[in-house]
This record gives sequence, structure tokens and C-alpha cells, in this order.
Amino acid sequence: MRLKMNAFFFPLLFLVPMAIFALFLSAYVVHETEQVIITQFGEIEGDPVIKPGLHFKLPFVQKVNRIEKRYLPWDGPANEMSTKKKDYLIVDTFARWKISDPKLYFTNLRDERRARSRLNDILGSETRNAVAKHEIIEIIRTTKDRVPARDETLYELNERNGSVFTDLSFGREDVEAQIFETAAPKLEKLGIKLLDIRFKRINYNETVRREIYASMISERQEIAARYRFEGDGEAARI
Repeated sequence: MRLKMNAFFFPLLFLVPMAIFALFLSAYVVHETEQVIITQFGEIEGDPVIKPGLHFKLPFVQKVNRIEKRYLPWDGPANEMSTKKKDYLIVDTFARWKISDPKLYFTNLRDERRARSRLNDILGSETRNAVAKHEIIEIIRTTKDRVPARDETLYELNERNGSVFTDLSFGREDVEAQIFETAAPKLEKLGIKLLDIRFKRINYNETVRREIYASMISERQEIAARYRFEGDGEAARI
């Protein structure tokens, strides 16, 4: 009788741990902030697992690939770009994006590192194209409807020199919208939804900065010379 009992319990001592180990390998948890793609020998199996909670897969054969569900930031590198009039600006952009189609995203990109590389390529290229179509003031000004403060003396001087201020058809927000409209469809083909893109910082190239400062100094010197001339005339009259 004891031999029969031993013959029954010995297999159990081996099978129970094996079953627990197999169950441990087959179970996985999906968190609220992520979605999961199951692959078998590198190929996608079934639909993405989006529902949070405990799920199961085939142990040893299937692999869990976790994909972010939340909004993600993209901080582009600051690049030197040429405007319509060949003035160079250093443009720094940022964007927000999310993975809208996990299957398409995983098929094309696999992981977030490659996704950020493609974001650098596409958003960087479209930003450069948009900047090249507009003048500096159109990129710098916040909106085309904004009325800037105007120095009447400076305005008269520019009008007399034939370089009056012209109305703008585009503003900074319009340039950002233009980048969004051209980049979003390209990213959508990769399973990425572009939520927003903005200029974080725009700096003048050193050469452009010197030219702007020289122009400002020249204009102010001309105004000062006119005031001195008028003052000398008034002094002679008195």
C-alpha cells in the first residue's frame, strides 16, 4: 500500500511545480498605460491586447511586446534653417504624439527608439520646408492678426527710404499648422497620430543677428541726426 502511495505522490511532486512554472510563464499583466502585441516566432498573433488586467499566452512560444498608450513628447534637435530670403535661423521644435495603430506601428517601427528616429526625420524635414517658404517676420510673429507696436518716427523713416512695413499673410501659428498638415499623414502611415507641433525656440544665426543689430543702429543714428538737424535749425532761429 505504501509503495502505491509513493508511486502516486512522486509524479505529483514533479508535475505540480512544472504546472505552476508553466502557468507563471503563460500569465502576463497589461497595465492601464500600455497595450500589448503578442508575437509568435516574430510574427504578430491576433489583435492587440488593450484591456488592462491579467492575460495568458503560450509559454516558451509566444512573446509579449509592450507598447505605450499615453501621449508621448518629442523634443526635436535645434537645427539651422534657411528662410525664404536665405536668412538663417536656429529653430527648436517640440511635438506630442501617440501610437494610434499598434499593429501598424509594430510592423513598421517595432520600438520607441526607431519611432523617435522617424519623428526626427519627418518633423525635421517638414519644419525645414515650411521655414524655407516664409520670411523671418512671418515665423517670429505669434499670429498674423497681431498688431505690433509702431514707432512713428521709425515708420516715417522707412517710408521715406522706400522700405515700409507690409501686411503679413502668415504668422507663426499658421507656419506651425502648415507643418502639422504635411507631417501628420506621413506619420499616420506608421501607426502614429501627431497631436501637436510647436516652435519651442527660434534664435537668429550669428550673421543674421549682426545684420539686424547693424540695421537697428543705422536707423537710430539717422533718427538722431534728424533730431540734431532740427535742433540746430531751431537754435539758429532763436
